[in-house]
Amino acid sequence: MGRYWNEEIECMPREQMVKLQSERLVAQVKHVWDNVPYYRKLMEEKGVTPEDIKGIEDLHKLPFLTKADLRDAYPYGLLAKPLADCVRIQSTSGTTGKRVVAFYTQKDLDIWEDCCARAIVAAGGTNEDVCQVCYGYGLFTGGPGLNGGSHKVGCLTLPMSSGNTERQIQFMMDLGSTILCCTPSYAAYIGESLHKMGYGPDDIKLKAGIFGAEPWTEEMRHEIERLLGIKAYDIYGLTETSGPGVSFECEEQTGMHINEDHFIAEIIDPDTGEVLPEGSKGELVFTSITKEAFPLLRYRTRDICILTREKCSCGRTLVKMTKPMGRSDDMLIIKGVNVFPSQIESVLLKMSNASPNYQIVVDRVNNTDTFEIQVELTDEMFSDTIKSVEAVEKKIGEDIHSMLGIRAKIRLVEPNSIPRSEGKAQRVIDRRKLV
Repeated sequence: MGRYWNEEIECMPREQMVKLQSERLVAQVKHVWDNVPYYRKLMEEKGVTPEDIKGIEDLHKLPFLTKADLRDAYPYGLLAKPLADCVRIQSTSGTTGKRVVAFYTQKDLDIWEDCCARAIVAAGGTNEDVCQVCYGYGLFTGGPGLNGGSHKVGCLTLPMSSGNTERQIQFMMDLGSTILCCTPSYAAYIGESLHKMGYGPDDIKLKAGIFGAEPWTEEMRHEIERLLGIKAYDIYGLTETSGPGVSFECEEQTGMHINEDHFIAEIIDPDTGEVLPEGSKGELVFTSITKEAFPLLRYRTRDICILTREKCSCGRTLVKMTKPMGRSDDMLIIKGVNVFPSQIESVLLKMSNASPNYQIVVDRVNNTDTFEIQVELTDEMFSDTIKSVEAVEKKIGEDIHSMLGIRAKIRLVEPNSIPRSEGKAQRVIDRRKLV
């Protein structure tokens, strides 16, 4: 196995890639028009028919899809294949607790795993490697995606999932893991735990790590590389488009190559929707051109980044995207989980003894995200007993955990103590230095 999983695709000349993308886009638009009434209605409202799309130069004519569309069409409104043809769902939390559910045919899974295989090979993986997957499994896409990619490459795969760090390190040492796949914050925690146990990089066989699902800085990359003695690679993806493997880093580490045979990327002005020229900073938009069950056309990711076609020393011709430089909406990524302030608000609005006035405080301590929600008490509750206040904190904490799948520290504060604003309330204080 060489430097590429699929050299023909990964190093394809630009004109050939455009031809392939155009053919697949035309077929995909027809597939969606015929099978997804929700999207056909959006096209009709914009005055577009499949006949208007003759290649990728016509992509801008199609309507956008947003997270709001996914919520409105939940659960089956964007499904483009009969349920009998679908073999899997994956899911992530939505803006108000209604989850995003993505469907997969067997072919969709094969393509997704193929994309993850490309990422593993780009990080130096071969069938002689031992790949330890510590992303969460279940509905979260991280574990299943990298697990399948590792199988495709032929690695010995350790489906560890997250947590139980001592066991992670024991297996890493006993089985000689060479590639680690997890969130960057958990990789840093594993490295710190390894050192606390009296070990260092020379005591393990790791050579590379593939880390994603949350924002991380170059400083964090260098810290992980120091702690574990590895080269740390970035990977990007969205549940809506399949999961990790939409793009991946090569050894040059100057951006992530997008798998353009499956995903067409655009950068738009987040305010006007206008397509921006290459090299512009704007909102990333993806069109899935091979997905059968859940094909999203012009899906607005809300991630802000830059696309570049500068020649890459790795030999790949696939366009590169920078690390996301922020969001055009108010979503946070905490411990790999999508968190919207509106989700917090929806929990608080159901409670009679807590005010819906709140603030989310996020920080990163020892490479691990901290997540605190400060909530104002009502005047009546403020004069109540400490035991009653603790009960409210516990109830809010449980409801937040039930909605998001991660725990937050709940701190009840005095009435009217959270600053008011004449404009948009500052709901989020993010102290992490992510850019």
